[in-house]
Amino acid sequence: KMLSLSSPAGSRVQTSSSAGPGPSSCLDARVQLFASGRLLIHSVARRNSAPHETYHLSGRGCVQRAFLTQMFGGKPKSSEKANTPSLEDDLGPDPDELVLVESARPDGSSAQIVFRLGGTVTADSLEKLCVKVGWPARPLAKVEAALANSFIVASLVLRVRRAGGGEVESEALVGLARATSDHAFNATIWDVLVDPEYQGQGLGKALVEQMVRCLLRKDISNITLFADAKVVDFYKGMGFEADPEGIKGMFWYPR
Repeated sequence: KMLSLSSPAGSRVQTSSSAGPGPSSCLDARVQLFASGRLLIHSVARRNSAPHETYHLSGRGCVQRAFLTQMFGGKPKSSEKANTPSLEDDLGPDPDELVLVESARPDGSSAQIVFRLGGTVTADSLEKLCVKVGWPARPLAKVEAALANSFIVASLVLRVRRAGGGEVESEALVGLARATSDHAFNATIWDVLVDPEYQGQGLGKALVEQMVRCLLRKDISNITLFADAKVVDFYKGMGFEADPEGIKGMFWYPR
């Protein structure tokens, strides 16, 4: 399905992950992390072929823009959901990183799941993650181009620090979302995925919500995405709506 988000306010970027000791240390960190980890939002640093439907976000406030009107910066209209809580009610800071989950390990080291804007994500690490979630393989050269030409790339990183909050021992990519945009009115979110070993912890929701907030802070107020039928309710829970004003996503495929 195609989902769209319109706020009442007026596909990947190339990254490369820090290499660490290897998968075994990351797996051990995961076990320790979710045995005693706690969900938190902590700003670490501040920096600047199924049928499809269209969804948009209607936010809290006095206005809600129609989908096509919003695309071209038109005038808002009265919202039928003026009292519905929405992501734009609390945009928060504009961070480089947010620690979403943090846990101490018996040896004194710590494990974190970090939301990161920008940074470095390699095409290879992304494709390995895509394979883990069951997506078909794609040419690495095209993945690199998609990353390099994205407006925003956000990632979830498993980070292990040595005892005493010292140096980073390892980092591994465990989630990603990217957005393309006209840099003015519209953005589309692509490639939302979380490593199956880390699903069910609310990380996918945090990833999408932080991506949406980032776009809203940049005054991008019409946000769309595509979703399989099985995850439509997941996105509806964050305010996305299907077929706003009867608008349908249209697709052209080569023969």
